[in-house]
Amino acid sequence: MISRFRAFVRRHQKYLPVLFFIGGFIWDSLTLGRIDRLYDRTILSTYMILLSVALYMFNVADDGKWKDTFFEKYEEYLPLAIQFFLGALCSAFVIYFSRSVSFSKTLSFFVILVILLFANEFLKQKISNKYLQFSAYFFVNFTFCTFFIPVLIAQMSTTIFIISGLISLGTTMALIIYIYAVSPSTRAEIHEGKTLGLVVGIYLMINTFYYFNLIPPVPLALESGMVAHDVEKTNGNYVVTYQKNVWYKFWRENRLTYIQQPGTNVYLFTSIFAPTDLQKEVSHRWKWKNPETGEWQIADNIGYEITGGRDKGYRGFTYKRNIKEGIWEVDVITEEGLVLGIIDFEIEIDSTIQNVELETQIF
Repeated sequence: MISRFRAFVRRHQKYLPVLFFIGGFIWDSLTLGRIDRLYDRTILSTYMILLSVALYMFNVADDGKWKDTFFEKYEEYLPLAIQFFLGALCSAFVIYFSRSVSFSKTLSFFVILVILLFANEFLKQKISNKYLQFSAYFFVNFTFCTFFIPVLIAQMSTTIFIISGLISLGTTMALIIYIYAVSPSTRAEIHEGKTLGLVVGIYLMINTFYYFNLIPPVPLALESGMVAHDVEKTNGNYVVTYQKNVWYKFWRENRLTYIQQPGTNVYLFTSIFAPTDLQKEVSHRWKWKNPETGEWQIADNIGYEITGGRDKGYRGFTYKRNIKEGIWEVDVITEEGLVLGIIDFEIEIDSTIQNVELETQIF
């Protein structure tokens, strides 16, 4: 049985790494859900440890480290193991990022994952390329730490993000330096300074993405957000009344164009996922686009505190009266000014309108 499996691996060696990568994606999509669950944390930690072990074992295999040992007959499967654990970790992060309704905040991360998925197809040495290995390893290590550490200590801030990044940078560099020191074949294949430079470059890139709000402030995620006619809290539930969208725009429940009668309130409802025991101050920053200058003007900044733990997110709302006609945006932001998501809409004031098709939803 083992010999037949080995023959199958050798025949399809060109395609198996990508299949194992995709397999990791599919497996996590079926099994993971919340970053603060013990199961999820255990699985992610196990993946990270096994990826580190597989990376070490693969890089010292050419030095005869596993010759005449139990692991010798499994050496050829190490690239597949590396690919599987990379895929599994990346898919987990996509699942957690995709909880946010603001796709633009996860697009840059998703593009990196796609590049990571297919990069080995454009490299001569494919997954055996050690520059690719260490770069991909650091990327998932950084992302792992920025998710895992805030959940572990029930705190999140820019400082925690920086500390998480430095921890991942330090552990990755330590692993590279150790492998480089004990493996003559690795020293012959790659340059230590170039490898460490690539890692530092990725570190700076992710921090730049974070600074410019190209990735959301993990592990928080904006799960839902809409402009509404009315929001009422009843028996622990939020009853949200909003203008129903036209039927062919099925991907969005509420209309982008909000028809308001003079003297009524405009509500902004949001639901934000936060891990258990994590408390955080967030706010709705209401902005109006000046049609004459084309610039955004901040109309109000209304804050409230969220508490993590609820599956469908912590719910809250703000509202404004005597709002101007025109194009509006509401930034959902943390107290540090990091953007969880942006809800955009247009206000049209019409005092003659009688019947507006409204929909009610309970959150």
